[in-house]
Amino acid sequence: MELRKRQLGSSGMEITTVGFGSWAAGGGGWAFGWGPQDDEVSIAAIRHAVDLGVNWIDTAAIYGLGHSEEVVGRALAQIPPSRRPFVFTKCGSISDRTRAYETPVRDLRPESIRREAEASLKRLGVERIDLFQFHWPDATGTAMEDSWGEMVRLIEEGKVRAGGLSNFDTAALERCERVRHVDSLQPPFSLIRRQAAADLIPWCAAHRTGVIVYSPMLSGLLTDSFSRERVARFAEDDWRRKNPNFSEPNLSRNIALRDALKPIAQRHNTTVSVIAVAWTLSWPGVTGAIVGARSTAQVDGWIQAGTIQLTAGDLQEIARILRESGAGSGPEMPAASAEPASARRS
Repeated sequence: MELRKRQLGSSGMEITTVGFGSWAAGGGGWAFGWGPQDDEVSIAAIRHAVDLGVNWIDTAAIYGLGHSEEVVGRALAQIPPSRRPFVFTKCGSISDRTRAYETPVRDLRPESIRREAEASLKRLGVERIDLFQFHWPDATGTAMEDSWGEMVRLIEEGKVRAGGLSNFDTAALERCERVRHVDSLQPPFSLIRRQAAADLIPWCAAHRTGVIVYSPMLSGLLTDSFSRERVARFAEDDWRRKNPNFSEPNLSRNIALRDALKPIAQRHNTTVSVIAVAWTLSWPGVTGAIVGARSTAQVDGWIQAGTIQLTAGDLQEIARILRESGAGSGPEMPAASAEPASARRS
């Protein structure tokens, strides 16, 4: 299996179209945890993904309050330098360990960014972060230009190779771009959360900014094995218990969408997970998709998304499914694959 690769904007990095997401490796015990997770199982999943050709890992300092980065660091130590994947991490979400279940503070003050960069380098066991991203917009009153200026300094010092944003709008992108080029944007994007296709992805395509989308399977919802029973079995500290996409009436719409994708998956001899991820990769401007996994088996469930190519017919069929299911919101299909208006169902 040879995974497709794309240039991450103008950063000089060529990445596989699927990357390993290590949010769940942070485990439970914090506000947005996934419940208990065995570290050795996470490390095995990371190594398995790399063995299959995945050449980048996405993590963040907030995942498990640093624990995900520690797990990624342990996995990197077991991978020969010649095969070491790129490491992408994020800063700007700060939690107090004594109040771990409280919503993190969004802090992009320059001194905080620098502290987080140094701590991430240590936890990851690397000399340079390949892509360092601001996780969420600042809530301390810090000017965007001051925050991005610190990113520029970290890049100039060689501690960071490329700088990016996550969960920011086009206004923030414009402000940063005037200071220094934004190498990458990380927005949520899936068959259910489609809003990024309306403005963010086109902006990035026009400015040679890479796009790595997150939650393309909507945190496990768009997978073959997902069910209402699985929701009932979520750990008490699993953040998805509080997310509206995992409760009614959205849950029924989302499961109906997932079920309607099964014939397309069967036609390609693959899984619904692969179709869901491949759909995000079919949009011009999208470089890659972050795909989470808690085990080697879950990696096997989506890895083919890095090789498959959906046809215009597939994309038109998926657009009809989206309209009929009523799931999610946002553009339904890349413009180049749009069917004539006369062919659409009313």
